[in-house]
Amino acid sequence: MSLADRDAVPRALPSNVEAEAAFLGAVLIDNRVLEELPVNLGPDHFFEPLHARIFERIMVLIDRKAVVTPVTLKPYFEEDEALRELGGISYLARLTADPHALLAPKELAQQVFDLALLRELVSVGRQLVTDAMDTSETVEPMQQIERAESSLFKVAEGASTGSETQSFADATRTSIKMIEQALNSGGHVSGTTTGFTSINEKTGGLHNSDLIILAGRPGMGKSSLATNIAFNTANRLRRDLADGISEEESVGAAVALFSLEMSADQLATRILAENSGISSHNLRMGKISREDFQALSRASQELNELPLFIDDSPGLSIAALRARARRLKRRHNIGLVVVDYLQLLQGSGRANDNRVNEISEISRGLKTLAKEIQVPVIALSQLSRAVEQRDDKRPMLSDLRESGSIEQDADMVWFIYREDYYVASREPKRPLETDEAKVHEAHASWAAEMERVFGLAELIVAKQRHGATGKVRLRFEPRITRFSDLAEDDYNSDYE
Repeated sequence: MSLADRDAVPRALPSNVEAEAAFLGAVLIDNRVLEELPVNLGPDHFFEPLHARIFERIMVLIDRKAVVTPVTLKPYFEEDEALRELGGISYLARLTADPHALLAPKELAQQVFDLALLRELVSVGRQLVTDAMDTSETVEPMQQIERAESSLFKVAEGASTGSETQSFADATRTSIKMIEQALNSGGHVSGTTTGFTSINEKTGGLHNSDLIILAGRPGMGKSSLATNIAFNTANRLRRDLADGISEEESVGAAVALFSLEMSADQLATRILAENSGISSHNLRMGKISREDFQALSRASQELNELPLFIDDSPGLSIAALRARARRLKRRHNIGLVVVDYLQLLQGSGRANDNRVNEISEISRGLKTLAKEIQVPVIALSQLSRAVEQRDDKRPMLSDLRESGSIEQDADMVWFIYREDYYVASREPKRPLETDEAKVHEAHASWAAEMERVFGLAELIVAKQRHGATGKVRLRFEPRITRFSDLAEDDYNSDYE
């Protein structure tokens, strides 16, 4: 047989039915084998359909705290045609006939799992070849690459194509874990922390697979707030790991920050300013003392291990952003993605003639990313100028710019609003000829109003799938572009 003929012969998919049978036998001999598996084995990892059904039934009975043996399995397989072909119920007893299986159950489970992943790779490869060879439709190689990378990511995470659905029991267990985490955190955080007690109390933290839209007019500080949250979340993980708390138990997370507007060094300067207490303007201009520089050096040393990854590539497409986020998830196990900002992302190119459709595609892509890699995604968004035409400048959902699909795709919509920004713009100007007393009175009235609202901000939770909407009050320090929780006495002020 020539090499060409040999290549044409279809090869069997990677599998080891004997290893599957031996592993099932080990489980039936000693159910405790399942408690120490090195991998998250599921029915879909078995090549032989009968073995998959047997394992699925074993897991159901174990979940009911029943002892599983060939005898307790018998009633569930008496009518199974595939089992009948193998000799009927006696096949279940034959599975336990090899006592050597108990010597290496972990190795058998690992092999079953690894071969299932290889079969998934074969499936992905075949689909990739089929798509690449098909030129009957419009050829979009970048989309094909994006789909292939998405499929490969699922394989790398150990997810097979047959495990897209989960039982209600699995979903309930996940829910109970979230509730337990909230209880252990003092009743505030059921997801990832924002670093703001007031926001955590309102939202329960940031939840996996959620898309959070953070919107505001220019000058409100939405980039500052997003950077603050990114830093707080990453810093909490850094501190917890240093204190011996595992990554799974921490409410912090590694963060990927995609900054399409600011460069990485500008963001780093902001974070250093926040942590050293030195004005970011003075840092950029070099107007600092020796003592300031020492404080800056200390802050820099403390932040060396910060699990915050910044991507400042301009003009990213939504497909490229999703691919990079998947890579960061695989390499650094990121638990939060921040995008600054949504309108600077590019679509696939098919909707470039229609900006509304393109923004819709981008917002759907961000929601898909959140579900795909199971992390919260915070995306900043612009607001329309309609806000400026109203007496009350507080944003509303209808102000979201260019597409109603942003509101539809989002699990939470936050607006940032600072009244002092608008009050500052209303400072009375001194005319050339006028009554000095009147000017003084007007300016004094303005100064009193400015003093009342200066440094106060509102985070308006306009939409929340998990809870109630409402306002969260924050303090903003413009000198170092930092938001923080309000002190008790600020809550009791007349700021309404």
